[in-house]
Amino acid sequence: MCELLGMSANVPTDIRFSFTGLAKRGGATGPHKDGWGIAFYAGRGARCFHDPQPSAKSELAHLVANYPIKSRVVIAHVRLANRGRVSLENTHPFSRELWGRTWVFAHNGQLKGVKKRPLGRYQPVGGTDSEHAFCWILDQLAARWSALPAPKALDRAVKALFEEINSHGVFNAMLSDSRSLYVFCSKRLCYLTRRAPFGPATLLDEDVEVDFAAETTPKDIVTVIATQPLTGNESWIKLERGDFIAFRDGLPA
Repeated sequence: MCELLGMSANVPTDIRFSFTGLAKRGGATGPHKDGWGIAFYAGRGARCFHDPQPSAKSELAHLVANYPIKSRVVIAHVRLANRGRVSLENTHPFSRELWGRTWVFAHNGQLKGVKKRPLGRYQPVGGTDSEHAFCWILDQLAARWSALPAPKALDRAVKALFEEINSHGVFNAMLSDSRSLYVFCSKRLCYLTRRAPFGPATLLDEDVEVDFAAETTPKDIVTVIATQPLTGNESWIKLERGDFIAFRDGLPA
């Protein structure tokens, strides 16, 4: 199984601390050695980095972990390949344009038979079932609306599409259009929300501690979503199977 990392915040926020913990699981403290990727939103666009090398040994991952990119929405992924060869085109997160926005998607799990679903405008570049599912989801949304719908209407549509794809197997997924971060738990996901009063946090996979009181303002709200907890001294909330949450500005919508 792969591992996911997402962030939704009400202000541009640095995710280096969480990404440092995730990157160690890509071939060091975890077996997810078959590539990694991360996408940082800036407005409607997304700054994306991908590497088919293990994140624990990747010079590019080291650069990202030390470069202070701030964003309100982030999606990251470390891969343990089960469908599709180890290659750049098969590394998550995947991205496409719809309604003048960059959509980003990452998935953990296997989706038996999903490639039998016909595709239209959106076509995969690689060979993963994940990218096929992403293309199918965007096809369905594009067929339903010609322009970006209201947030609540889109929330309901994405939830229904995620539930349909989940029928193919294991579908832990994250999807964003830059304003919302959609999260679906098929088997394993958890999250925590950091807000005032902020305190220290210590990574499980690396000897790193940050005192968020010194890095934030009292108005900041930051939610981090991960496959497994990244810190050992914070209270992570475990999602149940079938849970769907649309996060906006760091909180469930």
